[in-house]
Amino acid sequence: MSSSFDLQTVQFDARFPNTNQSKNCGQNYSDYYKCVAARGEDFPLCSRFYRNFRSLCPDDWIERWDLAREENRSPFVATQGAVKGHYEQEEL
Repeated sequence: MSSSFDLQTVQFDARFPNTNQSKNCGQNYSDYYKCVAARGEDFPLCSRFYRNFRSLCPDDWIERWDLAREENRSPFVATQGAVKGHYEQEEL
């Protein structure tokens, strides 16, 4: 059983020059959802962010962040809106 696929390495990002790519993973995840909110899923740069975070991030992290985003509590995607008591002061 033979299958063909295109394997690509994530391009160098000057914001993350070190070997540890954890922050790069989270930044690409965040950038993807910001890009989709601003430009839509079909925008070419958005798909690059998607490929990068899917390549760099462990699946467990992505699942946890997706769940947090669905519950409107992800800490690094600003386009999802305010969470009461977290980003804004509750009125007493």
